[in-house]
Amino acid sequence: MSRIHVTLPCALLLVAGSQAAAQDFAPGYLDPEPILRAAEEAIGTHNLECVTVVGEAYSGAVGQQRLNDKNVDWPRGAPLENYARTMHWNAGTMIETFDRAPGMNPASWKYGVGWLSGTPTQRNTRQQFVVTGEHAWHRDGEDALPMAARPEDAEIWQLDMWLNPHGFLKAARLPGANPVASWRWELGEMGRDGPTTQPERVRIVSITMFGKYRVDATVNSQNLLQRIHTWVGDPVLGDMNYEHEFFNDEYADLGDGIRFPTRWHSHQGWDDNYQAQSINAGHNSFGGILDDITPNDCITDIEVPESVLAADHSLRIDAQELADGVVLLGGASHNSVAVEFDDFVTVIEAPIDEARSLAVIETVVELFPGKPIRFVVNTHQKHDHIGGLRTYMHIGATIVTQRQNFAFYTNDVLNYAPRTMAPDMVSLWPPTELAEGYYYELVTENYVISDGQRNLNLSYVHPLDHVEGMLMAYLPGERMVIEADLFDTHEPLPAEPTQANLALLNQVRRLGLDVDTIVPIHGRPAAWSEFMGFVE
Repeated sequence: MSRIHVTLPCALLLVAGSQAAAQDFAPGYLDPEPILRAAEEAIGTHNLECVTVVGEAYSGAVGQQRLNDKNVDWPRGAPLENYARTMHWNAGTMIETFDRAPGMNPASWKYGVGWLSGTPTQRNTRQQFVVTGEHAWHRDGEDALPMAARPEDAEIWQLDMWLNPHGFLKAARLPGANPVASWRWELGEMGRDGPTTQPERVRIVSITMFGKYRVDATVNSQNLLQRIHTWVGDPVLGDMNYEHEFFNDEYADLGDGIRFPTRWHSHQGWDDNYQAQSINAGHNSFGGILDDITPNDCITDIEVPESVLAADHSLRIDAQELADGVVLLGGASHNSVAVEFDDFVTVIEAPIDEARSLAVIETVVELFPGKPIRFVVNTHQKHDHIGGLRTYMHIGATIVTQRQNFAFYTNDVLNYAPRTMAPDMVSLWPPTELAEGYYYELVTENYVISDGQRNLNLSYVHPLDHVEGMLMAYLPGERMVIEADLFDTHEPLPAEPTQANLALLNQVRRLGLDVDTIVPIHGRPAAWSEFMGFVE
């Protein structure tokens, strides 16, 4: 075991009063120092080193919505019962534990961002998630082997530890925070505060965290932090809104001048109930009543397990020839499939993110030199399946997708919106044709990609509770179906066929397809006879 103890400076030297008074601020800006001091005093920040909050919470699965069910919220997962979170800011450590019904989500996902299909499903009720410094891990069951989190998830977990009133005020005193303040008039939020007529003058203090995140806090007239907001880089949505809200009348008095919020409410994505700004419009990602609060019972250090220290996060592409000119590109939770035609290549699925897609593209170029990737086929719109679509747009591929996905993609994903947190190829070198419609082929029911010798048949799979706008592919010459989420082989099959399994069976029968092999986006290829033995 490696033992890590991180000590962070608690405060910067305060600017002398005479210097602050003499400093000039541009119109619209304020001196942040008195705002921070008043907020620290209002909730006793200097008297709180660490805290544990316990209660009942909910989880929203960012990027897993159906879109066309008219629900602008992220799908609500099973409740997080007996939820507990311990935060020790100076040590850079946060531990979360809860009980959740197993069998419904990836074990590596707790709430909000980070859902990754094709990874092991949660099997046990008790769950633990830990972050300390740059290391993070989870346990599926109390005695389970710790599994390392992806570096991008570890950074979000670390950031999340500071997005609460005491965490923000402590972060504002760290080197490099560089606080800046402004003000505005605000009316209450209709859905939260009811009808209001009198605006309140609030102050906004913005700081820099980890050298990259601009985090701002809205401080109200009672010197309480009511909203803490930032942006995080998302492969699908770009600079994604990420915020926590707290409520004036729900700060518990813990003694010694310490007050701490008892109700949590978090948005990931814009809180856009009327879908005025985005088609996606998901928001509620985490929240609950966490009113059993224990101050200053601190964890002094955390042992980082050897399995976490030794974790390999390197990107790998495993190419497996399935037939002449048909190659499975695996090595991760999601596969892609390359299909060679006479003078071009089609790739089925652009999952996860740009790094994965760039590696797949380079492999395709090596396997089929001189042939452009003319098409990329998108099976459906869940975010872990479309994180690389922009990358294929960058290289000039035409995106083939079911027509129900078009509004979402063109408004929210394949656009010129800023991507300052994690710039990608399209944002760095935007093509002039991006907004002119050259990059899409929309499928209503059936679509064929052909060179006169090989056909790739695409068809719309419906109805599905899982998702709207699902396509599957069929190679008649190879008697091969390529599909996502309809039959997964990355882990043992469920006890009974699912609605998605039966949808695949009905689709094949409806179209009269002659199938020998199923190629899942998640898992290994399987014989059709294996599938039939399961569903019948």
